[in-house]
Amino acid sequence: MENSTQESHLRAENSVTYESPYPLYAMAFASPQTRTRHQHHRIAVGSFIEEYSNRVDILSFDPDTLSIKPNPTLSFDHPYPPTKLMFHPNPNALHKTNDVLASSGDYLRLWEVGDSTVEPIQVLNNSKTSEFCAPLTSFDWNDIEPRRIGTSSIDTTCTIWDIEKGVVETQLIAHDKEVYDIAWGEARVFASVSADGSVRIFDLRDKEHSTIIYESPQPDTPLLRLAWNKQDLRYMATILMDSNKVVILDIRSPTMPVAELERHRGSVNAIAWAPQSCRHICSAGDDTQALIWDLPTVAGPNGIDPMSMYSAGAEINQLQWSAAQPDWISIAFSNKMQLLKV
Repeated sequence: MENSTQESHLRAENSVTYESPYPLYAMAFASPQTRTRHQHHRIAVGSFIEEYSNRVDILSFDPDTLSIKPNPTLSFDHPYPPTKLMFHPNPNALHKTNDVLASSGDYLRLWEVGDSTVEPIQVLNNSKTSEFCAPLTSFDWNDIEPRRIGTSSIDTTCTIWDIEKGVVETQLIAHDKEVYDIAWGEARVFASVSADGSVRIFDLRDKEHSTIIYESPQPDTPLLRLAWNKQDLRYMATILMDSNKVVILDIRSPTMPVAELERHRGSVNAIAWAPQSCRHICSAGDDTQALIWDLPTVAGPNGIDPMSMYSAGAEINQLQWSAAQPDWISIAFSNKMQLLKV
């Protein structure tokens, strides 16, 4: 990824668009290992329809011909809109020959995606009462120990599942209000963000304590998303509700952000670190812009400008940066998913 002194525009000819019959939100790229089994790259997309009946479609992406094709036999019904989708980070670890996809909504669900069928594997429900379940806002798959998935919920808890045994490893009251996102750092360390405006880090070896590393400048401004830099675990990024800022944190110096990225002209909705670089992050928001930033060692007096930008046709709700193909970022807006080559 070349940096340039002036802002460059991601070129439209390096983008591919998939148009869905319904609004889209959740997206997931299959893990790098599955390319050997499939000719093309798999991408899962989830509908965002405000009713019970929703869909997940599995798409096939060929970067050589720049084509995206849905596979109708791999489209399946999903209860409520999935709040997140993720493929198993290392499917071989599960001793399954097919891809395994996780989704969150009312519960955490696991699906086996074959060549021509999708079969539900597990519904993981931690609700003690059958008539009520607190919706899951997000989850993260532990790529170091893939038997673990952590979920975040509006009931103020984070739950760590052992999916091989199908049991709860631990459940923590993580925040004072709804928990909106969760991210793994190390095998036993995760962080979460909440409507209470804090970023907290937890260690499964010491469940009684958590470390607050950031709090919203205005009390009780919710933090919506959290992204942990997998290339350099000292850094994470978060976004505030109704804010055009991306806040970059260094966990060695809590409370004070190391950078605040403020070039969006509307609320930021999604953030993703580059899978192959510790310095690059992408953000997208209501201003229809996807911005890629190259974080300098020291920010200048006037702040930081993005190194490249892309304008979509509508407010961007979600983005993913593919670990399997680090050259590609996916964005979701309206009923479209667009792949951008960076």
